[in-house]
Amino acid sequence: MRAAFITGHGGNEVVKVGDFPDPVRGPGEVLIRLHAATVNRVDLYMRDSGAGIRHRLPQIIGLDGAGTVSAIDDDEKRVRVGQRVVVHPLMFCGRCEFCLAGDEVLCTSASYLGEHRDGVFADFISVPARNVFAMPQGWDFAPSAALGVNYLTAWRMVFSKAQMRPWETALIFGIGGGVSLAALQLIKTMGGRAIVTSRDDEKLARAADLGADHGINSEREDVSQKVLELTNKRGVDVVIENVGEKVWSQALRSLVRGGRLVTCGATSGDQPGADLRRIFIRQLRILGSTLGSLGEFHDLLQFVNHHQIRPVIDSTYALADVHAALDRLEHGRQFGKVAIRIA
Repeated sequence: MRAAFITGHGGNEVVKVGDFPDPVRGPGEVLIRLHAATVNRVDLYMRDSGAGIRHRLPQIIGLDGAGTVSAIDDDEKRVRVGQRVVVHPLMFCGRCEFCLAGDEVLCTSASYLGEHRDGVFADFISVPARNVFAMPQGWDFAPSAALGVNYLTAWRMVFSKAQMRPWETALIFGIGGGVSLAALQLIKTMGGRAIVTSRDDEKLARAADLGADHGINSEREDVSQKVLELTNKRGVDVVIENVGEKVWSQALRSLVRGGRLVTCGATSGDQPGADLRRIFIRQLRILGSTLGSLGEFHDLLQFVNHHQIRPVIDSTYALADVHAALDRLEHGRQFGKVAIRIA
């Protein structure tokens, strides 16, 4: 089959597109003919170094994909051959205390597609049947694929971790990125208020078209001061961020007393000043979050189908043009998801 895979670590020169062995479907697994995938920051990380992530080379990259079912066990009841499906990218043991509690994302032996094992930038993939979900009705493959990482991550951050309520206000850093845009769409759909940041006025304008109540150009304005101005010196209830070190101080200063900061990334560095006095005096809550459970994915799919929320697709590239897709994400040119068309 065709696949995009890394043969080492460095730049795009280690990302090859060519023949790769077909996956072998095991008992209880579903073989999927992939039609679309989207690019995530971790794809760049795996290309650059993959440090700290157990993996082998060569390895197919890509976490979130959508396609059609090609083969199943004879007694499989959850999906059928030919069905259009989307993949949950986390493999888990099902036996540890966290899996038994229904929070598979905390599994002690968790492994991710495109990180610990072959991913979705390929013609086919085989995954456990429990990781396969029906696509929302009437959707195309690329928007459906986008739900598997960024939108699931945002869902857990907004609803499970922050437990945001409709009358609250959130500050979302780095609008234009996939998680940030997903959080904006979810928050506005549930009735919340959203303040967004970007260094790009065009991205702020496009976010306003999606419902953002206020935009802050972080290149020209002090984010925390502007937030206090917009909230009558109160601060926001929730901060959604995946930037890390560069915005950490601003994020903490933007929170109301007792506010919640939810973080899922550290693209600018992972060792910010802790500002512990502010945290304990104002009784702030710092919450880490990654991806989401099968139950959360089910709820997300129901929510977006009911409300007809469509992920924003920035651009679509053929599998053969994966280098251009990676470049677009790496240089921060995108507004929404960069998609890969596989078939």
